[in-house]
Amino acid sequence: MKNHLTSILLIVFVLASTGLAAQDDPANNNNNEVQSLFKTHGQNCGGYGALTNKFTYIDGHYANMVGVYGGWYINNSFLLGISASGLTNDLKVPLEYREDAFDNLSYMYGQVGMMTEYVVASNRAVHVAFNLFTGAGFTFQYEREEWHDDHDDWEGSRDEDWFFVAEPGVQLEINLFKWMRFSPGISYRAAFNSNARGLGDNKLSDISYNATLKFGKF
Repeated sequence: MKNHLTSILLIVFVLASTGLAAQDDPANNNNNEVQSLFKTHGQNCGGYGALTNKFTYIDGHYANMVGVYGGWYINNSFLLGISASGLTNDLKVPLEYREDAFDNLSYMYGQVGMMTEYVVASNRAVHVAFNLFTGAGFTFQYEREEWHDDHDDWEGSRDEDWFFVAEPGVQLEINLFKWMRFSPGISYRAAFNSNARGLGDNKLSDISYNATLKFGKF
């Protein structure tokens, strides 16, 4: 875990230095217009939404997570919003941790809460964004065969557990258009006080690599 955190801090430092250098460029200070790779006409505004896909690990097994977030964009630099994401692939519960040994159970993981994002030199075509998710994480066991059935709630879920999650990250943001940005990045998911069978904090906490598309008036 310490090695992962050290790597993230090093990446954050390098990207931050690059972004701050771009922000201090005199040519940049003389032009506040948003630069993009493909030119379109538009005006700056205060909000955007994002679709993101994360590649991470849970209990040492590959986990794919799809998420959305968005909110109010203040002064072309700070996002205050909400976020939700969840596991999409099949993550089997080991036999010794199943709530029912006779059922073929899988883990579900999700998280929902507040998303904040600080963008450095947002008007540059390529720049850096720092983000922080804080909120609730949850896990439960379920029979995946029933996942596509029509259920109005989490019917059949077992060993449901809720806990706190904090996930700081950094992205390299590319302005494709004035209304669309591509942001690959890295983050570290830290879980606190998880009591699920077979999923302690150390098994839920890990690095995530993500690819994100942002849409809005920046």
